[in-house]
Amino acid sequence: MKFVIQRVNHASVTVDGQTVGSIGKGLLILFGAGKGDTEEMLPKFVDKITKLRIFSDENDKINLSLLDVGGELLVVSQFTLYADCRKGNRPSFFDALEPDRADALYEKFVALCREKVTKVETGSFGAHMRVDLENDGPFTVVLDSRDFFKESSNERREN
Repeated sequence: MKFVIQRVNHASVTVDGQTVGSIGKGLLILFGAGKGDTEEMLPKFVDKITKLRIFSDENDKINLSLLDVGGELLVVSQFTLYADCRKGNRPSFFDALEPDRADALYEKFVALCREKVTKVETGSFGAHMRVDLENDGPFTVVLDSRDFFKESSNERREN
């Protein structure tokens, strides 16, 4: 999975001119699922994202998490996070998870977020969406399952 996490003052997503999700202060998360990603990975990401200390404290130090500030989440599916642009000029999406399985992971991720965060809004999986946001900072973080679930260095040396 890939997550692009943006600290925002507010964000919203519209489909066909209708707002389907809107938040105030919190995080906009662009979510992409790739081949090899599993439901078992999701709790680790939910925990990491909700506890990332990327909000300012009273001394303007980046020291507080989404949970600390009572922030909100807007989660938007985005398979294009798996674009491979290494060859030619047309991106390949070979590594993106097929839509049915990606949607299931997306829905499970949202459900797990709702267990920890008071307000979680979403886009519409597979729809053409317009995302509006006011990035705070700007502050953007990228998380990738390949970085969190690598083989240990000993396992790589043995193979």
